[in-house]
Amino acid sequence: MVKAIVAGAAGRMGKRIINIIRQTRGMALVGAFEHPEHPSVHKDAGEEAGVGNLGVGIEASFDAISNKGDVLIDFTAPEGTLKNLRAAVSSGLAMVIGTTGLKGDQLEEARSLAGRIRCVMAPNMSVGVNVMFKVAGEMAKLLGNEFDMEILETHHRLKKDAPSGTAMHLAQILAEGVGRDLEKVGIYERRGQIGARTDEEIGIQTWRGGDIAGEHTVMFAGMGERLELIHRAHNRDNFAKGAVRAALWVVGQPAGLYDMQDVLGLK
Repeated sequence: MVKAIVAGAAGRMGKRIINIIRQTRGMALVGAFEHPEHPSVHKDAGEEAGVGNLGVGIEASFDAISNKGDVLIDFTAPEGTLKNLRAAVSSGLAMVIGTTGLKGDQLEEARSLAGRIRCVMAPNMSVGVNVMFKVAGEMAKLLGNEFDMEILETHHRLKKDAPSGTAMHLAQILAEGVGRDLEKVGIYERRGQIGARTDEEIGIQTWRGGDIAGEHTVMFAGMGERLELIHRAHNRDNFAKGAVRAALWVVGQPAGLYDMQDVLGLK
């Protein structure tokens, strides 16, 4: 039985992860925590998630329960995730990180720390999106410089980072597929008299609104024809299911940093 601890247990993703753990054979929730000021601290994690009493209270810190589990699942915020990752390294716990918005020094530190334990870190835990990553890379290589490449991502109005981690990962995959440096060719805004589109640029555009769980479109536009890859998340359960699948997988792996392509055998 894999014993799981959930960070951000009273958040939107935390609640769905707890729900999926409850439905998953071979896994049990043994710990949950939130930041100390959260109103759900000391309440039952199952009741907060809407699945009934599980006998697991929501603690005010990871430190109080770090020795209870096999794996920590974290979909919180960059600062909190790094703090939890440092603690996981100290305790030898495996970890699944779905937090987005890690960039620059934060991302570099996260990757360095994650490689010291058993860790899956991915911008998107959805099985469908990870198949999309694989296919988009192959399409970029096959279509090459004859097709313009654009990405559009759409999320709910509360999402804090833009573009999404998934969109940025897609852009990196496309750039690598045609041998370009995304730092030089990524275009995130178009306004005014911008002139004709260059052959090298890769557009990454953002929409925000309502309660949209997540949509990503990759467009390959050639002369006289266009191909599109589209993934639409109907709710957060696909991310939660992917995270739980990753947690079940990673506890049996040697120390190292993995992603969902490893979990799904797509590499």
